[in-house]
Order: sequence, then C-alpha cells, then structure tokens
Amino acid sequence: MPKTAAELFAFLKELGIEVSTVSHPPLFTVADAQALRGEIPGGHTKNLFLKDKKDNFFLVTVDEEAEVDLKQIHHVIGAASRVSFGKPEALMELLGVIPGAVTAFGLINDQNGTINFVIDSALLENETINAHPLTNEATTSIAAQDLLRFARATGHEPAILKVSA
Repeated sequence: MPKTAAELFAFLKELGIEVSTVSHPPLFTVADAQALRGEIPGGHTKNLFLKDKKDNFFLVTVDEEAEVDLKQIHHVIGAASRVSFGKPEALMELLGVIPGAVTAFGLINDQNGTINFVIDSALLENETINAHPLTNEATTSIAAQDLLRFARATGHEPAILKVSA
C-alpha cells in the first residue's frame, strides 16, 4: 500500500527536515501548475518516469521549464538503451503515484531500490525545490539539500547530472 502524504510528512519530520505545503486543486500538467500556484518561490519540478529495454527504471527530476532530449537522455543517465515512459501500473507499483502526480517524494514508496533517481544539476541551483507530496492536490517546498538528504534516507543515492539542454 503506497504511503500517504501524512506518512511522508512524518518521515520528513523524523529526519528533521522542514517543509511547507500549499493545497490546491489537482494539477496534471506544468501549464496547470503555472496557472494555479500563485507565488510559491523556488524551483518547480517536472518529473520523468522512464524505463529502458532491460526494465531499469529511472525517475528524472528537472526544472519545469527544462528541455530534455528523450532521444539522447539514455546516454546521460546510464540507461541500457533508449528510454520510454514507464507504464502507469509500474508508476503506481514503484512510486505509489498516478500520472500527473509523479514526484521525487515517491521514492519513499520504492522499498526495493528499483528506481534510479536522477536530478538535474540546474534544478539544484535553487535553494528551494517544490514538488507534489504524493498527490497532485498540493505543492511542498523543501530545501534543495534536504531533498537530496530525503532521497538518501529512502535508499536512493541521487545521480546529479546535467540532464536539461
């Protein structure tokens, strides 16, 4: 059973990580988020749930405005082949979220360490990063270094790479 936002917040609190969260209507696209979010400072994320032909899964987190070359990204992230988007069933099974709610916070649900977590180095230039807290009905702000600490605490060493063009 996937963790809830409340369980995520309890885990972050255990780690001593402070976050702030704003609730809003469900957002499914970057355009939706930009139109509704108001003035939430920091970098806002776009997340790509990808898999290669050997069933290696990748969660790639970039700035919402970033351009990513999906035909070449496999070279950057170390995939065994060109990548495609993972199916919604795998997304729910591994990260515990639905399409439109993909988030780095989903790593809390990947208990087996199946996901390779890649974060764009350009996104980390922001002091604060904003992501969905396992639901697309809220946005959670977290310090960039705390997001990396969270990922490590879930057993995922972040690969910090230049992914965006």
